[in-house]
Amino acid sequence: MKTNKSYTKRLKLTKNGKIIARKPGFNHFNAKQPRSKQLSGKVGQEFAMSNKDRSRFLPFS
Repeated sequence: MKTNKSYTKRLKLTKNGKIIARKPGFNHFNAKQPRSKQLSGKVGQEFAMSNKDRSRFLPFS
């Protein structure tokens, strides 16, 4: 099975096997937000994915 490349570019796999994804809602219009909220959008959050989906989108991880 091939890896879904467009989907894997949005995710980061950690050394221990956790999946980190970007927080949603920080694409544009961030200038009016407080600085603390702007910076919190840069930090990724853990992404829950079932084993079935993981084998479909990230078969070699």
